[in-house]
Amino acid sequence: MVKGLYTAHTGMVNEMKRLDVLANNLANADTTGYKKEGTTSRTFADEMSFRLKDSSNAYMPKKLGGITYGVHLGQVYTDYSTGSFKVTDNTTDFAIDGNGFFAIAFTDKQGNTSVKYTRDGSFTVNTEGYLVTKDGDYVLNATGAMNGDPSRNNFIQVDPNATVTVNKMGYVIQNDQVVGTLGVVDVDNYDYLEKYGENMYNLLDGGNRIATDAKVEQGVLETSNVNVVNEMVNMITIQRAYEANQKVITSIDSTLDRAVNNVGRVQSVSYTHLRAHETELHLVC
Repeated sequence: MVKGLYTAHTGMVNEMKRLDVLANNLANADTTGYKKEGTTSRTFADEMSFRLKDSSNAYMPKKLGGITYGVHLGQVYTDYSTGSFKVTDNTTDFAIDGNGFFAIAFTDKQGNTSVKYTRDGSFTVNTEGYLVTKDGDYVLNATGAMNGDPSRNNFIQVDPNATVTVNKMGYVIQNDQVVGTLGVVDVDNYDYLEKYGENMYNLLDGGNRIATDAKVEQGVLETSNVNVVNEMVNMITIQRAYEANQKVITSIDSTLDRAVNNVGRVQSVSYTHLRAHETELHLVC
């Protein structure tokens, strides 16, 4: 195999995967609490090439140098930096100022309930007075968030007809009384967070919930941390890198075409032309 073709091919595949991640970032630029993703690239393991049939040193062929077979996607990582805050003045909209996540009792289509973590504080109060997400999943209080317990006794219930006030410590206050506490926790190692959907996360085995000193802001939402301008610039860079690899393949293909069809081609000469050429040489002599 021509190594140049393989190297260019792996480069094109890598740029396609990078473009997929970038396109997902752009698609979620307006998603509340979304954290953008990025990619790293790495080469395949280097191989040493050796001189064939090298008899200068017995049983010790000389090394000619290292070669690589191209590049591939290293990993997809999440940028957890805080997005900008947008004031909504909605009493059930919240943002976390600092490190941490809201804990949600998420129920999937099969009816299984588990704890998910999110920076999206766009909540509402349902007809029963429970604080829920826009999809109807219950928001957990401080006890449920820290213990990872999505049971009903850890839901936050308020009077839907009374004003809800939440201070920076996360205390939910109605009629000058604390009726609950928003569950905000952090994770000791973000490598144990697995993205679920657009802006929620699972805590994998090995990850631990820890307390956080983050503040809760009421009437505010955290927007996505995607910078659209930067993503568009990166898209242009990816497109140019992809086109460069295309040109490499086109150039190698042209070289192989000449090698196959021109180099070493035997020109057939007819017997008549050969006899004429011999007669001409004889007359000259």
